[in-house]
Amino acid sequence: MRKLIVFLLAITFSSSIYSQNKPAYKLYNSKGNKVSYKKMIREMSKTDVVLFGEHHNNPIVHWLQFETTKDLSKLRNLILGAEMFEADNQIQLNDYLAGKINQKAFDTVARLWNNYPTDYKPLVDFAKNENIQFIATNIPRRYASMVFKGGFEALEELSNEEKSWIAPLPIAYDETLPGYVKMKEMMGGHGGDNLPKAQAVKDATMGNFILTNSEQNKLFLHYNGSYHSDDYEGINWYLNKGNSSLKIITVSVVEQDNIKKFNKENKLKADFIIVIPSTMTKTY
Repeated sequence: MRKLIVFLLAITFSSSIYSQNKPAYKLYNSKGNKVSYKKMIREMSKTDVVLFGEHHNNPIVHWLQFETTKDLSKLRNLILGAEMFEADNQIQLNDYLAGKINQKAFDTVARLWNNYPTDYKPLVDFAKNENIQFIATNIPRRYASMVFKGGFEALEELSNEEKSWIAPLPIAYDETLPGYVKMKEMMGGHGGDNLPKAQAVKDATMGNFILTNSEQNKLFLHYNGSYHSDDYEGINWYLNKGNSSLKIITVSVVEQDNIKKFNKENKLKADFIIVIPSTMTKTY
């Protein structure tokens, strides 16, 4: 009898473990309270700009970006933009969207990220099929490299055409912003003051191209690494500096071992925080 009871308890315990839900993500607001996807979409649809932060190698976040884009397009006219495309590739991106070149040609003439086919092509193709404008917002990486080596002053050497692919000079910069301070500290001082400046010129350029391509009654949905907009800094800071009346919603992503309980240190990181399991598969 005792053996039977132990056996039944073991079966019950085992069934309990394996019947537990294994959610791929949980969604929280800035205060750490659980919110629904539906509520997030509803709030996003009422704003001017959404900065959808991501971890570049996380498949769940890329899927959520696509679903969010699709669902927001049913509620608002959209303009899309992304860190993953550099401003001097705008013509090539426009040609692909207009059907003037095919994917093979686009791969040849534009500097596409290695994970473009799986993670960003669906967004670009959605824009193409729905006739939605897609803006290449990032600074060409060679100019960010110039800042890392020689500070903002190095940008003065650029031609007028090259300067059209970056934020207007001089670059506004607040070295006391916690994100830039933290970046410098994490690197142990390696890179000096120019390391956060190289980050800032990316943030400034993305903010600039969001502002200059925004249109009244359209929602600008922007995809970027979450560190470019976390804690309402980075791109968000430059947007507010350029137009303080903009309504902006930010999204961030964090990894936790237990996604069902929000870690307090992640509060106020963004308006909506996607919490994913630390064991989630990476795309690269």
